[in-house]
Amino acid sequence: MPADKITITGNNLKLTAAIKEYVSKKAEKLFEHNDKIIRANFELLFEETKDPKKSFTAKANIEVPGPNIVLSITSDDLYKSIDELEDKLVRQIRRAHRLEKEKRNHPEATDVGIDIPKAKK
Repeated sequence: MPADKITITGNNLKLTAAIKEYVSKKAEKLFEHNDKIIRANFELLFEETKDPKKSFTAKANIEVPGPNIVLSITSDDLYKSIDELEDKLVRQIRRAHRLEKEKRNHPEATDVGIDIPKAKK
């Protein structure tokens, strides 16, 4: 997996090499499930809130053909947020692939809604 397909940014948070490596390792699993991923953008945020359980947020925007997959997870630990985000992203990617496959294997007939007159010979 090329590293140029993954973008990691931090907001109010210093991105260490360990955090970048951890997110990259999690992103590799996404590319294993779908080889059509164009780009994966991750944003890690820290916000001081009254509720300490909502201080770390991990956001992802996965660019794929069709609608992009956008998710956000908030928790009290950065690594926990990243893990939960990866779990949800894998489920969404697998679901999208399953629906695409189902649509391809079972195409629905198009209903025009009106009677089309027959051509005269």
